[in-house]
Amino acid sequence: MTIFQNARFFTTVNHLKDLPPTRAEIAFVGRSNAGKSSAINTLCNRTRLAFVSKTPGRTQHINFFDLGQERYLVDLPGYGYAEVPEAVRAHWVELLGQYLQSRTSLIGLLLIMDSRRPLRDLDWKMIEFFSETNRPVHILLSKADKLSRQEQQKVLASVKKELHDYPQISIQLFSSSKKTGTAEVEQQVQDWFAAVAEDDAASEENPGAAGTLPE
Repeated sequence: MTIFQNARFFTTVNHLKDLPPTRAEIAFVGRSNAGKSSAINTLCNRTRLAFVSKTPGRTQHINFFDLGQERYLVDLPGYGYAEVPEAVRAHWVELLGQYLQSRTSLIGLLLIMDSRRPLRDLDWKMIEFFSETNRPVHILLSKADKLSRQEQQKVLASVKKELHDYPQISIQLFSSSKKTGTAEVEQQVQDWFAAVAEDDAASEENPGAAGTLPE
């Protein structure tokens, strides 16, 4: 059984003051039409755990899913939003930005990009913004089934080359409809959570040392 199989909805948050206390969480983020909700549903083997809408930008809050053992999956609002009132848009931007910068229990970011249109301006802004935290990013080049095998390898190589100056970023191909690339995502997330577990164990062996999350 994979780490995502027992995922269950935990809570939804619209203000930072309402964020629940957690030990470790990984977050999904991406453009509002990149296939983020579909990726979450595929990884968790559900059809509607994360809401999939024909209208991009419907995820307006921070949604938490409990993975068990004090581990959480977080679905963040998409960027490049649909038509919404400016006040709502400004709130989304502030909520997303402050969460990414200040959330100490956030141990890694899963960034979803459409493999046919990767590294657009807002993707670069997200990468540069989050890189200030020194935490790892794993990029899923989604909808890879829309490309030929040759095109898949070409775009993967191109994105890796573009991001060679970001050693904390790893990249893979992914397809929700074909369920390809799921094992690679699961392994990456397992590694992130394992690092936290090792840190906890070290802290228990040495009570005088405060536990810290990996940077």
